[in-house]
Amino acid sequence: MSALDGRVAVITGAGRGIGREHALLFAREGAVVVVNDRGGSNSGDGADAGPAQEVVEEIVAAGGRAVANTDNVADWAGAESLVAQAVSEFGGLDIVVNNAGILRDGFLPTLAESDWDAVIAVHLKGHFAVIRHASAYWKAESKAGRPRNAAIVNTASASGVTMPNAGQANYGAAKAAIAALTQVAADELERYGVRANAIAPIARTRLTLATPGMGAMMAAEAEDVEEGGFDPFSPANISPLVAYLATADCPITGKVFAVQGGAIDELAGWHDVKTIETEEAWNIADIAARLP
Repeated sequence: MSALDGRVAVITGAGRGIGREHALLFAREGAVVVVNDRGGSNSGDGADAGPAQEVVEEIVAAGGRAVANTDNVADWAGAESLVAQAVSEFGGLDIVVNNAGILRDGFLPTLAESDWDAVIAVHLKGHFAVIRHASAYWKAESKAGRPRNAAIVNTASASGVTMPNAGQANYGAAKAAIAALTQVAADELERYGVRANAIAPIARTRLTLATPGMGAMMAAEAEDVEEGGFDPFSPANISPLVAYLATADCPITGKVFAVQGGAIDELAGWHDVKTIETEEAWNIADIAARLP
């Protein structure tokens, strides 16, 4: 028996890169998959049904089951339609993997409002909108006595949770918020049989190859990998963790994991590192003397 036999999965941004690897592995492990991808550029412009359909054809050719979806997850009705397609095509929904994302980097003094709004919309609203409509379905199923033992896996980033990156205020803010959203979802949705976790992956994708410094390093690493050797930046390295978090028997919820190559690290959020106290009203001079 495969790890995901009979489970119905929606995977966003699944036409290329990490999302594509998720979809292929999920199908190999027995899941039926709704492959969502608008097929746009790195910046979110344009649309092309080809990438999602190509992944579906690859899955079907290997004996799996999948359908394509090109809805915009940042659009409320689009996210609702995506969830509805999974239920209508396959009779339910057990897994949501939020992976879709774009990049519109820029430094704070010159970052355009439209670039801020677009990145926040695709990453943060796109995660929320799919979760919102999926959770409404799961709540209704639970109330009807048919809990789904469901799982959400969100995609944060080191840029938002461990290594803030200059030039990515929009992307980093969205990814940090996704980590927080994941923990709220885990707390709220447990009563309906739903778990929620997030990953912060590092892998070679269209987006990372377009990131200054990181792209050149990852491209150079690829050239050094011998044929058949282990590629530490292959996006395929990310998907086994996501698949495990999506299994029916996985007990983990409310966690964020960094994953890259052969390493998986559980991350912890903001925590106390130093405390100063007073038994009187604070004054500025006292804070200045004691806080540094």
